[in-house]
Parts: sequence; C-alpha cells; structure tokens
Amino acid sequence: MPTLEFKGKQFVYSHHLGVPFRELQVVPEKSLPIEGRQPALDDNLIIHGDNLEALKALLPTHAGKVDCIFIDPPYNTGNEGWCYNDNVRSPLMKEWLKKSANPVDKEDLERHDKWLCMMWPRMHLLKDLLAETGSIWITLDDNEAHRFKVMMDEVFGEASFICSIAWQKMYTVKNSARHFSEMHDQIFVYAKSEIHWARNLLSRSDDATESYTNPDSDPRGVWTTNAIQARNFYSQGEYEIISPSGRKHTPPKGTYWRISKSTFDELNSDGRIWWGLDGNSIPRIKKYLSESKDGVVPSTLWTYRDAGSNASAKEHLRDIVADLDDSLFNTPKPVELLTQILSIATDRNSLVLDSFAGSGTTAHAILSANNKDNGNRRFILVECEDYADTLTAERVRRVINGYPYTGTQREELHRENITWTTFNNEKRRKKVMDHIASIENLHGHEYDTIKKQIKDGVLTVTGERAVKDTAPGLGGSFTYCTLGDPIDIESLLTGEGMPGFEALARYVFYTATGQSLDKVGKPAADGLIGETDLFRIHLFYQPDKAWLRSNEAALNAERVAAIEAGNKQGKRAIVFAVAKFMSQKELTARRIEFCQLPYAVHRILGD
Repeated sequence: MPTLEFKGKQFVYSHHLGVPFRELQVVPEKSLPIEGRQPALDDNLIIHGDNLEALKALLPTHAGKVDCIFIDPPYNTGNEGWCYNDNVRSPLMKEWLKKSANPVDKEDLERHDKWLCMMWPRMHLLKDLLAETGSIWITLDDNEAHRFKVMMDEVFGEASFICSIAWQKMYTVKNSARHFSEMHDQIFVYAKSEIHWARNLLSRSDDATESYTNPDSDPRGVWTTNAIQARNFYSQGEYEIISPSGRKHTPPKGTYWRISKSTFDELNSDGRIWWGLDGNSIPRIKKYLSESKDGVVPSTLWTYRDAGSNASAKEHLRDIVADLDDSLFNTPKPVELLTQILSIATDRNSLVLDSFAGSGTTAHAILSANNKDNGNRRFILVECEDYADTLTAERVRRVINGYPYTGTQREELHRENITWTTFNNEKRRKKVMDHIASIENLHGHEYDTIKKQIKDGVLTVTGERAVKDTAPGLGGSFTYCTLGDPIDIESLLTGEGMPGFEALARYVFYTATGQSLDKVGKPAADGLIGETDLFRIHLFYQPDKAWLRSNEAALNAERVAAIEAGNKQGKRAIVFAVAKFMSQKELTARRIEFCQLPYAVHRILGD
C-alpha cells in the first residue's frame, strides 16, 4: 500500500505512545451538573486543554468505547493562524520548529508537513478510543483532503475507508472567486472496522417504494428487481441460462453473471428469479420489500437543504451568543450537519467525541437529538483555545437552560423526498398526511404554527414559534474539566506529586491490557482493581512515600494466597507493586506476573 512521506514523520511516528497521561480535573464552578448532583466524569464532558494530551487522558476510561467521532480540524488554508506546538522529543524536530515560527500561515512553505505532523498522533489516539463498531467523520476542504486521505489509509487501513461526502456548505456563488466559486467541503468517513460497522438508513419516503409490485402474486409480498449481470469480472459468471420458454441467455457483451450457476438454480427453484411477463426476458433477481430495511442508503451528496450551510451556522450561533464577541469563532458548523451524521452513525445511547470542539455544535446537535426522541446520547468535547469556557461551554449552557432571544424560531421536524406521484395515489397520500398529522399532534403544543412545504421535490415540516426575551432550553448537563499534571511514575521514588490510587489504577490497567477500566475496585486484600476476559489486574499502592518504602507495600505470600483464592476462573494475574518477597519462578507457577512499580509500567508501554 502506498504511504505518505512528510517532513517530521519519523519523529512523530510513535509520538502518541510517549504523550504523558494526565488526570482529568473537574472544575465544579464551570460545570452544569444534573440538579442535586455533583459534577462527575461519567457525565457529558467538556475538556479544556491540548487535544493530544486530552485524548491520551481519556484512554484509561474510554478506550474502545466511543461510538462516533466528529472532528473539524484546521483546514490549513494559511489564514487560520493555528500553531504546531506538540512537544516532540527529537532534537532535530525541535531545531526544525525553532527555525520555523508559529503561527502557521501561507508564507510557511512547510505548513503541510506541520499539519500532517499535528494530525498523525491524534488520529492514532482517536482510533484507540473508537469502538470496534464505531466510525469517524472528518470535515476538510481541498487544501489537505488528498494528503489526509492517504494518511488515514495508513493509520486506519484502506479497508476502513467508507466514503467521501460532498457537503454543499454555500448556496450562493461568489463572483469574486479567482477561478471557481468553492461551494462544498468534503467529509471523510472511516470505520474502526468495516466488517463490524453498520450505518443507519435514512428515512424512506413512499416514493422510494413505488417500484415494488407483485405481478406474479408472490406470497412473499411486493418486490422489485436487481440485475443479474455486472461489468466486474467473475470467473463463475459466464454460463448459459435457459428461460422457461426455452430461450437461451448468456451475459451481454462486456458483462458477467454476478452469481454462480448453483446459486442461480437455487434462487430460480425458489421463485426468486423474474423472467418478465412473457418468460423470455433476461433474468433478474427479486428483492422483496419485506426483506429490506426500513430506510434508504445515505448518499454521498449532501445539499445545504439536507445538512445546513456555513451561513445558517453563523446565524444560529449569533442568535445564541448575541451578547458575546462574535469574532471568537468564525467558522462554526451547522447543527443540521451534525444531526445528519448522528442519524447515520449513532443510536439513542451512543457516545460521541469531538476533539476540535470549536463553538460546541456537536454538543448542541446531541442535546437536540436527545430532546426529540428522549435519547441518552453523551458527548465529550475537547477545546484547547481560551474560549473553551466563554464560548464552547457557554453555548452548551445556554442551549441547556435557554438563552436571551427575541424573534421567530424555526425547527425542522420532518423531511422526506417526495413527488406529485405520491398525491396521485390515494393510499400513499393518506399515509403522508397521517404522518404529518401525527407530528402536529406530538409537537403542536411546542410551536405557534407548524408549516408544511414541498419545494424541489422535498417535503419539509417546520415548527415556528415567536419568542420574546428567552428561547426555551433543551435540558441536559455536563462536567467541565481541565488537564492535571502528568502522571509521573517516577514520583513514586521521590514522593513528590504522587498520583492518587484511582488515577494510578486506571493508568496501570490500561497499560497492562489496552482497555479502559469502567469502575476501579477499592483497595482490598488481594489488590484487585479490575479484570478482562483474560487477565485480572492487581495493584498494591498508597500515595504515601513512607508506606511505599515499608514491607507492607510488597507482594508477599499472604497476598498471593488472597489473589489465588479470588481467581476462580484461573485467569492470568498481573500484579503491580514496588517490591516482592517471592521469586518470579514461584509466581509464574501460580499464573502470576509481577510488575515492579515504577519501572515495569514503562516496559509494558514500550517507552
């Protein structure tokens, strides 16, 4: 597979492994917890800090648990003024960056290399956080899209690439454009595992099913057909087929049957082949409506009607934070865009991560989705800029609680593709009208009026309300966090800045297993902090220098006996402690591996 080479790649190739772990520190006064509760790390999270270090801090608790990742990184146009300041250890890298000043702008001839150096370790950490059934969505324009695609093929694997979506971000042509008016951005979609990822289907209108009929009274119900031939070469697809009337069929020139002879005979005997009304047509395979999923496959072309536009996003953000400095963030994404992504990539209980949070659109879309279907989606936002509290979190606070606003609010309640053919069919027309009526019954009390419109083949149902003084909130909560000092294992030797028991427990569990720890076991006689399908992880530790230097901190015969007594399934036990009073040979015979603190942690990590 081709790989992408860029300046600095050899220095950042494994940089994500050396990024220090940090504790997430809750900031209660900036959090918005559920009434009557304290801010907690199991709530929605807004993290202020460098996103590389924040992603590493999330690994012990969220590795392999994120269902959907959306990021809107710097497009690297030369106008954003972003800075590359990752603390890469290489002296050569530091020398290179010393000679090349931040921020990165158009005059920087190495800005593409810096951008790739910035993105590479972050993509690795995002991949580690993503669930096996999860997907990642990335918005870019033509400045870096081609380089990013090659890089992602290397990090995630070519087979994990799902598609590139063209999103129409503008609906008016700019005649001031130098060559062409740029109307769209790209959204790259990758799955953690293409085999395990299953996207949701978008809502299907009646028009999508109008090709389903039942001319032969098939007891399995209405059906449509798929061609049996395709242009792709298939070694078993060149046989002769004889129709019921005796007519012989071979694949049309330049095509092949796309199923084998044995599969065709099996389908034909089961009545799943359609020969046409006269029995002489080229055979086609029946596709039953009863066997299809309820929806249509998403398209790779999203118009501003489907997913909003840059202009609508700015207007929406301005309405929410009208009393703030609107220059804080000039490139928000529309809520409609995130809503479209959520409808395809998540369910009502999904965890969504946005590590380039910006104005907080992702959280807004999730809160809106939960409000509509009573879902329990959760979000994690990461923002490094100073406006993490004053804009990102503040927008989320206002969306939850309501915000000062006077004017007309509009919210799209339903959208589907439709044609006048629908209204020429009484049954279909009634079904559409009944659905609109159910929307009006369900949401009518929330709005002053509900408007219906068909334009350009799209039916939209929109709720409108006149708002005086305050727009209603959507409800929800979040915990605001910052990044604490690095978890320095060497501090166990000096006694300065020693990590707490729970922080160290999550740290060693992840380094030993590569998995996050849902709940840390309390200090116990056997030191068990958690287990996986294969391992039981034990930790004997107190953040006390004197205790760590005493015999009480060592793995001894009494503790080994407790470990064995609790290991009913005979799993391999991994024990972290500062010392042991038994030989590793004896411990190995008992399926116990001793890992000495602090040095063994570095051995496991591979640092």
